[in-house]
Amino acid sequence: MSTCTRHRLSWAFLGALAFAPQLVLGLPAGVWVDRLPYRRVLVLADLAQALLVGSIPVLALFGALRLWHLYIVVLLTGAANLFETVTAQSFTPALVSRDDLLPANSALMVSNASVNTAGSAVGGLLVVLFDRTDRDRGGRGLFPGGRSDQSAHSSGGRCFERTAQKSVGGRLRRTAGGLRAPDHSRGDHRRHGRRAGWSDAECGVLVFYLVRTLDFPPGLVGVVIAIAGGAGILGALLATPITRRIGPGRAFITGLGVAAAAGLLVAGPFVVLVLASQLFRGAGPSLYGVNQQTFRQALIAPELLSRANATWRFLVYGTQTLGALLGGVLGSVASARVTLLVSGGAMALATAIALFSPLRHRTVQAG
Repeated sequence: MSTCTRHRLSWAFLGALAFAPQLVLGLPAGVWVDRLPYRRVLVLADLAQALLVGSIPVLALFGALRLWHLYIVVLLTGAANLFETVTAQSFTPALVSRDDLLPANSALMVSNASVNTAGSAVGGLLVVLFDRTDRDRGGRGLFPGGRSDQSAHSSGGRCFERTAQKSVGGRLRRTAGGLRAPDHSRGDHRRHGRRAGWSDAECGVLVFYLVRTLDFPPGLVGVVIAIAGGAGILGALLATPITRRIGPGRAFITGLGVAAAAGLLVAGPFVVLVLASQLFRGAGPSLYGVNQQTFRQALIAPELLSRANATWRFLVYGTQTLGALLGGVLGSVASARVTLLVSGGAMALATAIALFSPLRHRTVQAG
């Protein structure tokens, strides 16, 4: 990305495109997932992401990589990731008992964080090696990158209402069912949505801040991101014991608070604060992510779960599209550090609202 453009809005627009499918396809995705075998959706979504992301280093290798290539890849990869995530989150309750949902979700989070951490570290190393080799040969340098995601489950999964309600009106009614399903945690969606929007306002300018303001080389940026991934693994491993000790509501709020602290520390004047912020950035989302996912799986009927998960992606990740653009606009008007401080403060405010809400007393009753 750094070889294609230096404009902050371009970086923010790229981040917004990654979440645009959540906003556009988030609601109907749950209906479509209901009509297909879960295993098939997971395999096809993973294959699509691998091919799309793999095209970036190939284009860069031949000197054909352009900014619009990145836009297309990020947009299509975001769409594939939407279907993969909705399917995986809906599949888990069919594979484990209700009492095992929390450790199962923790294990999935560990798997995702491990893959992302390894991908970031290897990507940073490849950037340094390829860039140095290309420059030694008189070239302009190379900036490849990639992302991997979780593998598919081995079981085929269920299809709900594969042949029922094929009319447009029937599909709209089923989509609306996803909006009604999260009644038990509607307040959680609103609070998490506010935090997510400001979180991506921060993420939309974070890499620009690391590369352009702090002048981090690409290899060091990969290390910084890998630190957050390592902390994410630790947070996922600790999510189950912490939740069982203090309760899911308090664990959820604790994760939000840790993530908010990361947003403030990253704008600090010292590199050590930036590195510390990545520890918080990885651990916090793992802690609240495991709990919010377990809430939905335990409280929502299986036949509505795909639509509820898709609705949650629409409400939460859809706002991140706007947040990424907001971060780019704010970063163009003010400095990147000011943008990070504003977004971090907004995340802290959302955490305070959750702290004084009934969410802190929320539990998941055994079925």
